[in-house]
Amino acid sequence: MWQISSVVFFIFFCIFLGIMVYDPRTLWSGVSFFWMMICLAVSLFFLLSQYSEWLVSHDALIEFLIIVYILSIGCVIAFPGILIVMFFFEGIKVIRREGVKPSNLLSLLFSILMFAYLVVWPMIGNLEKNALGTILYIIIGFSAIYMLSLMAIYSLSAILNLIHLKKNRKADYIVVLGAGVIGRRVTPLLAARIERGIELLRYNPNAVMIMSGGQGPGEDIPECEAMAAYAIEKGVDADRIIKEQKSVSTEENLLFSRKLMHKDNPKIVIVTTAYHVFRALILAKQQGIKCVGFGAKTKWYFTLNALIREFVGYLQMTWKKHISVIGIIAGIIVIVNIIAC
Repeated sequence: MWQISSVVFFIFFCIFLGIMVYDPRTLWSGVSFFWMMICLAVSLFFLLSQYSEWLVSHDALIEFLIIVYILSIGCVIAFPGILIVMFFFEGIKVIRREGVKPSNLLSLLFSILMFAYLVVWPMIGNLEKNALGTILYIIIGFSAIYMLSLMAIYSLSAILNLIHLKKNRKADYIVVLGAGVIGRRVTPLLAARIERGIELLRYNPNAVMIMSGGQGPGEDIPECEAMAAYAIEKGVDADRIIKEQKSVSTEENLLFSRKLMHKDNPKIVIVTTAYHVFRALILAKQQGIKCVGFGAKTKWYFTLNALIREFVGYLQMTWKKHISVIGIIAGIIVIVNIIAC
């Protein structure tokens, strides 16, 4: 069994590697990684079982394999509880530091809803004895599990798209996405994006930076003007900066920036805040823009809250597909229950 499970693991490893090399800007990157790790855990289980007598005489090796196995299994089992606690306390921290407003309540509400689903909802479901109540319970339960799984895969895919083995991508263009300015001054969040772009510019000597951002309410100048001024103050040559000043959204950032690129099949790097990278890459893929994304750091407690907003943004882009999946499964559940009765 160890040989078979190892072959299955190798197959999923190749699938995951192929997706990451070809184009990781998809949820399949997270799905393939998840199943690869499941296959790894199964393979380790059979390895420990099949060769236990030989491994006993190799203390260091067996200890390493047991630790890896326990971590892989433990993370899966403890994941819901860790997620609830993490989002709850980070949600409180967001409210204390950023104030009470709807956008700052997402982390806290998410943790409460998860707790209600995992603890309260099963008790409610057990009270339902009639057929209609059972059907509703199953459909709602499946929908909740589907959305939680989708968010977990989205988060995992987002993390995978932030991992880069090298900063020198032989880039032609480094597109820094705008994030609002105060008067004529960049915000700390936008400054972090520009700093990340400047760092990548040093590793890609043939690249130019595209500062992308128009003028919004309360801004004295277009974002790109403030971004360019900040970069020049940091020592960037003005000749290596292109300003894109029409965009007012991420979609337009990407669309208008691409129109400023004169090279055929350019190598493009997108720079934005870490939690925003994956959705920006998905939007770029929808526009046919081939690129990679690098993330600028921000406060951890703010990242969790923003990640939920990004996931909601992703759902707005793809809601028809996911509603179809839930609708099909709900129909199957209803049909099966009718036949069973």
